[in-house]
Amino acid sequence: MSTFIDIITIARWELKKSFSMISRDVLPLSIILFILLMIATGFTAQTGLHLQDGMYQVGVDDPQIASLLASDARFSVYLLDAPALNANGNSFDLIVVKGVVFNSGTDKANAAQKTLERDYSKYVSSVYNTENDLFAAYPLWIDTQPVKSELTFLSTQSGQYISAAPRRIAPVPEGEIKIVPTPLPGLEISTEDLRRELVQSNEKNTQISRYTEALSASSSMGTFKTPAQLSPPLPFDSIILVFVFIFPLYFTSQFFMMSIMNERIERKGEILLSTPIRTSSIIIGKALPYFIGMVAICAGLTLYIRASPVIILPLIPVIFFFLANALLIGMLSRSFKELSFISIFFSTVATSYLFFPSIFANVHVISLISPLTLIVLTIQGSAWTITDYLYSTSLFWLTGAVLFYIAARNFKDERLFSEKKLLSRMREFLSEILSQKHPFISLFLLSGFSIPFIFMVQMMCLVLFFNLPMPYSLVFLLLFAALTEETAKGVGIYTIYSRDPAFLTWKNLIFACAATAIGFLVGEKLLLFVTIAQISDSVFGSILFLSLGSLWLPLLLHFVCVLIVACCLKVWGKKGFVPGLVIAMVVHCLYNLYFILGWLG
Repeated sequence: MSTFIDIITIARWELKKSFSMISRDVLPLSIILFILLMIATGFTAQTGLHLQDGMYQVGVDDPQIASLLASDARFSVYLLDAPALNANGNSFDLIVVKGVVFNSGTDKANAAQKTLERDYSKYVSSVYNTENDLFAAYPLWIDTQPVKSELTFLSTQSGQYISAAPRRIAPVPEGEIKIVPTPLPGLEISTEDLRRELVQSNEKNTQISRYTEALSASSSMGTFKTPAQLSPPLPFDSIILVFVFIFPLYFTSQFFMMSIMNERIERKGEILLSTPIRTSSIIIGKALPYFIGMVAICAGLTLYIRASPVIILPLIPVIFFFLANALLIGMLSRSFKELSFISIFFSTVATSYLFFPSIFANVHVISLISPLTLIVLTIQGSAWTITDYLYSTSLFWLTGAVLFYIAARNFKDERLFSEKKLLSRMREFLSEILSQKHPFISLFLLSGFSIPFIFMVQMMCLVLFFNLPMPYSLVFLLLFAALTEETAKGVGIYTIYSRDPAFLTWKNLIFACAATAIGFLVGEKLLLFVTIAQISDSVFGSILFLSLGSLWLPLLLHFVCVLIVACCLKVWGKKGFVPGLVIAMVVHCLYNLYFILGWLG
C-alpha cells in the first residue's frame, strides 16, 4: 500500500511541475499568442489562404470562359479580342481563343493548364448535378468492393518472379454457368440525397479527400461511385494515421524527457533520490501522468473519428516504448542540444518503423510488424487476431521493458549527474547491468535480452530492402542482418573489457564467448515462436533467421563470430573492436551464403 501511495505522490508532484514548467513571465505572452493564433485561424477559415492568388496569367476572348476562370482566384484573367491575344501571347501563361487552349510551354504554363482542366471538370460536374434526371446525366454507376490481397512472402520463394502466363487462345468457361439477374435501374437513395452527395463530392479537394477518406464517415451513397469519383487505390491513405496518432504521443513523451533533463541540469533530482522511496516507484510515478495523458489523447482521437475503442490496444505498447526511450534519452543527454539530437534521431527511426510497414496494410503480411497496421485494419472493418496483436506489439513490449530496467538500474547520483561523453555514458549504463560477481550470467542475460532490439532493427531493414530488386534486396539484408547481430553480441564483452581489461584472460574469454552465444541462441529461439512465424518460411526469413531448425549449427556460428571479436579486443585492445566486427560479419555472411546456395541448388 505504501508503494502505491509513493507512486501517486510522485505522480501528483510531476503533474504539478509539468504545469509550472512555463515561467510566469512567459505565460502571459503565451496566452496572447494563443489568442492571436485563434483569431488568425478563424480569419483564415472564413477567407481562406491567398498565397496563390493571381499566380497564372490567362487571356481569353469569350466572356463566359472569362467568368468561369475568374471564379478561381489562382487565375488573373484578361478579356481581349483574338488579334490582341495572338499579338501578346508571350505575356500570358495560357490563352483561350475560340474555345481552344494554347500553352506557352513553360513549367508554370503546364501547371496552369492542369489547373484549368480540373476547374473545367468541376464545371461539367456542376452542370450534370443540376439535371432533373440524374441517371441520364450519370448513366454509369460502379459498385466498388474491396478485395483483400492474399500475397505472402512465399511468392518470392527462391527469388523467382511470379506472373500469370499469357493466354494465346480465348478462355473457355468451365463449370456451371449462372445467370446474373439484371440490377434495378436505381439506387436505394432519394434523388435529392443523391444530388446533395454529388454536389458535396464535387466541392471537395480531391487531393486531400483521398487521404482523409479512411477517417471520414461513410457516404450515404454506400459503395457506389460515379466514374469521376473513382481514383486509383493508394497505399498512402494510412499516412494520416501516423500524424493523427503517433505525433501527439511523441510530442507528449518530449515533456517527460525534458522533465528528466531539467532535474539533472538543475540538480533537483538529488533531493528526490535522497527520499526513502524505491527507484521503481519514482520512475513509475514520474511516467504515470504522461502515460495517462497519452492514453487520454488516443481515446479522444478515437471518439473524434468515431472508430472502435479497440484501436487503443495497439497504441498502448507504443506509448510504453516511447516513455521508456524518453526516460533513457533524458538520463543520457548532457545538454538540451544533445537531447534534441538524440530525440530527433529516435523519432526518425521509430516513426519509420511504425510508418513504412503500415503503407502495405491489406497488401502484404510484412505490414503486421507495425501496430499502426492493426489500427488501419480496425478502421477499415477488418478483423485481426491475438496472434496478430502479439506479432505486431511484442517487440515494443519487450524493448520497452528492457529500457526501463536499464534506466532503473542507472537512476542514481553518479549516473544522472555525470558529465562524460555520450558513448562513455552509454558504456557505463551497460556496465551497470553487468554484474562483476557473475559476469558470465550477466553476458548470457544481456545477449538474450538484446534479441528484441536486434529483431526490431532487422525488421526495419526488411522493410527498407523489401522493394529492392532481386538479388540486391537479399544482399543488403544479408549484410545488415549479420552486422546487427555481431554488434549486439560483441558489445557486452567490449563493455567488460573497457571496465576491466585484466578480466579478459584467454580462459575467461572462452567462457564469455560461450555465455554470449548460448544466451543469444536461447533468446532467438524463445522470441521466434511469437514474432516471426509468419515470415520464417520465406526467402527473406531465411536470410534473417537461417538454420534455426538445428541447434548446434547456429550455436557454433554465434560462438565463432563472438570469439573473433573478443580475440581482436584481446590482441589489439579497443581499436580491434571494429575490425573484429567486420571479420565476424564476413564469416556470418559466408555461413548464410553456404546454406542459401545449397538450398537454392
